[in-house]
Amino acid sequence: MNPATTPAPPRRLRADAVRNQQRILAAARRLFAERGLEVTLDDVAEAAGVGIGTVYRRYANKHELINEVFVQGMTELAEAAEAADADPDPWAGLVGFCDFACRHMADNRGLGEMMLSVPESVQRLGCVHERIESTMNHLLEHAIAVGALRPDIAGTDFFALMTMVETMATLTRSVNPEAWRRYLAILLDGLRGDSVPRQSLPVGPLTDEEIHAAKHAVFAARKK
Repeated sequence: MNPATTPAPPRRLRADAVRNQQRILAAARRLFAERGLEVTLDDVAEAAGVGIGTVYRRYANKHELINEVFVQGMTELAEAAEAADADPDPWAGLVGFCDFACRHMADNRGLGEMMLSVPESVQRLGCVHERIESTMNHLLEHAIAVGALRPDIAGTDFFALMTMVETMATLTRSVNPEAWRRYLAILLDGLRGDSVPRQSLPVGPLTDEEIHAAKHAVFAARKK
């Protein structure tokens, strides 16, 4: 090969640049998990203890940072959907995937928002999102065909289901972080076909005190 055409090796980041990169990603993961996708690059820079210019030198915009932070989590969701679709019992597969997805959404507000609506500009994550939708549609068709799922259920109904569970997870996170499991079970019972028995509710109902405390916590967070 002509030496003049040999591509230059990729530049290695300096040790301080690597440390800054790790601090930026750690701060972004924490802030997105706690506050969702409304977090700005300025917020990330402040939490990471670096200048905003340092963040912008690595990420031209927030979508690039979102892409790097969430691609692994979204890929895990896609793999879980494919495992559910491969389950010979489509209802068990469907329940298992919903529990897996909702637990991840309950633990990570940003991932929940990514699962429900991926910005078109985040192309890599958009492709994973389409992979999940395609797999889930196939799983639902199988579940309907064997009578495990109501025949009038569509894939878009699960968008609504996930939104409702994510909302309850956000509301109750500070007082009863497992409460969402009860409401997921109730919603799934409304979707099941007549051939599938109702499942027992995995956790008890919220108390009046928990509801009051949850409302207070959400209201206080919105005022910040």
